[in-house]
Amino acid sequence: MSFSLLRILAATTVVVACTRSDAAPSGKKEAPTTTAAAAAPAAPAPAARDSISDRADRGRVYGDSTAQLWVIMASDFQCPFCKQWHDADFKPIVDKYVKTGRIRLAFLNMPLQMHQHAIAASEAAMCASVQNKFWPMHEALFATQKQWEAVPVPSAIFDSLANSTGVNLQTWRACVRDHLTLPLVQADRDRVVAARVTSTPTFFVGSQVLAGADAKLAEAIDAALAKPTGKK
Repeated sequence: MSFSLLRILAATTVVVACTRSDAAPSGKKEAPTTTAAAAAPAAPAPAARDSISDRADRGRVYGDSTAQLWVIMASDFQCPFCKQWHDADFKPIVDKYVKTGRIRLAFLNMPLQMHQHAIAASEAAMCASVQNKFWPMHEALFATQKQWEAVPVPSAIFDSLANSTGVNLQTWRACVRDHLTLPLVQADRDRVVAARVTSTPTFFVGSQVLAGADAKLAEAIDAALAKPTGKK
């Protein structure tokens, strides 16, 4: 399917921030987390094309195509709270729900203006996604966040990370150089802002929205799967 067909409804302009939950750390001017009503993803449809964006779209969806429940995370690779959630909860969620065929997990890019390398990191990940290496690059970016966020230009680190995932490096470099996935990254951010998301990470579980690194995501997934329309 083309993940760009997902429709998350509600439109408003908001200030977005990287937060743990509904309380920002003291000393940092960050907006509080809120939740918003959102529509469930549109029904999957066969991709009509095989463009750069189509392939990048497909590459960032993780799970069995027959799983009926979608879990969508809006995240920023440079957000420390996104890393906090990733380090503590990503693998348990994948092991319990994705690898068992119970959910499909998808990633929406929400690069925040406060993070100088967030867009470049998103492009690095989405260019890897074009070659079906989004999730290895996703792992590598969060694992090395403290390294690349501290340098003026992180391109050499991103290059090394991409190479470690097994991409065709020449093709990946051309994708990054020419910003071939930037329109998709920007569309992701617009979609998340339209859904009135105010912080990263934020998770969409069916029609429910949960925000913050301490969001009780497993509980929300269990509740959604327990509904008659969910797949257990």
